[in-house]
Amino acid sequence: MRVDLLTKEYPPEVYGGAGVHVTELVKALRRSIEVQVRAFGKPRTEADASSYDVPAELAGANGALQTLAVDLQIAEAVAGTDLVHSHTWYANEAGRLAQELHGVPHVVTAHSLEPLRPWKAEQLAGGYRISSDIERRAYEAADRVIAVSNGMRADILRSYPALDPERVVTIYNGIDLDAWSPNPDEGRARELGLEPSRPSVVFVGRITRQKGLPHLLRAASALPDDVQLILCAGAPDTPEILAEVRGLVDELRTTREGVVWIDDVLPRDDLRVLLTHATTFVCPSVYEPLGIVNLEAMACGAPVVGSATGGIPEVIDDGVTGFLVPIEQVQDGTGTPVDPDRYVADLADALTRMVADPEAARRMGAAGRERAAEHFDWGSIAEQTVGVYETVIAERAERAR
Repeated sequence: MRVDLLTKEYPPEVYGGAGVHVTELVKALRRSIEVQVRAFGKPRTEADASSYDVPAELAGANGALQTLAVDLQIAEAVAGTDLVHSHTWYANEAGRLAQELHGVPHVVTAHSLEPLRPWKAEQLAGGYRISSDIERRAYEAADRVIAVSNGMRADILRSYPALDPERVVTIYNGIDLDAWSPNPDEGRARELGLEPSRPSVVFVGRITRQKGLPHLLRAASALPDDVQLILCAGAPDTPEILAEVRGLVDELRTTREGVVWIDDVLPRDDLRVLLTHATTFVCPSVYEPLGIVNLEAMACGAPVVGSATGGIPEVIDDGVTGFLVPIEQVQDGTGTPVDPDRYVADLADALTRMVADPEAARRMGAAGRERAAEHFDWGSIAEQTVGVYETVIAERAERAR
């Protein structure tokens, strides 16, 4: 069996959870099947990984049009494959076109949903309407849609009611427990701005509406004075969200010490150091299909305080590996809390409870690593994924008879 995996992100160009997922899934799949990777970006040296860039004529075009130009190249290039598997809307049109052009099954993994990310219009302008249409058509035509959590599966079926529920399956994201493991180094932690002798809250994520960073910054003002806040936050979606976050950080620094903002992309070993020495990790997302970053924190032994939305409740075992923060959300696709002040207060309360009992936090962190190993192993995820491939190939062959 040959599978062509279609993705925007692939090493060395990985900037989000979807890219991490694809990277680890490819490694696990290649233990049993042939995988050709078709990725956006500059040429890659890895065997069986091809790259496709935006044509020079469209260098100044809307991002959605640039994406379509790359997708056309990929759809042509996959000739001879048994199946295409696309990740995110960026590659969905390549998969749908390949499905029609070459008569092969198309599997989609849903890492996020355009209807639930309306803030993307801030980036793409009218291109957001194009990205939304691309995603809808690909999902409705796909032989299977893989959701990374049961919460995500429910969102898919609610967003795209024309989909047959039997064609939507759940296969969790995973974590490499060898790559993500505790890395105790107090000296390096101090160099990065975290004092191990003081309680600390660590955030890792892009500066986007989805990640809820402004809510965290407001909650941080209510934390005990000795608590440090370490923000590994970069890659802002828009200048506006960056300006909002910068203003909130500056305001917070006028009332408390220990607010550290790292806007560079840290190497994995440094992230492991911060997660290892964190009293707690925090995920204040208003939209999170699963949240690989939570698994990374758990694998490093950090308890997680996270919003009870999307797939996060399927990762955090409330009261055992961390705390879930209740969040009632406006049903307009934005994920905005119905009562933002209440959510901020509840987030501050959960973080305060965690840092107030470091020994309990350590026990939760240890339980979190055990949970990551038991439920989110990449070998099992690859096996389930190959099972989906085999099923849809057999179904298509049966229809052709």
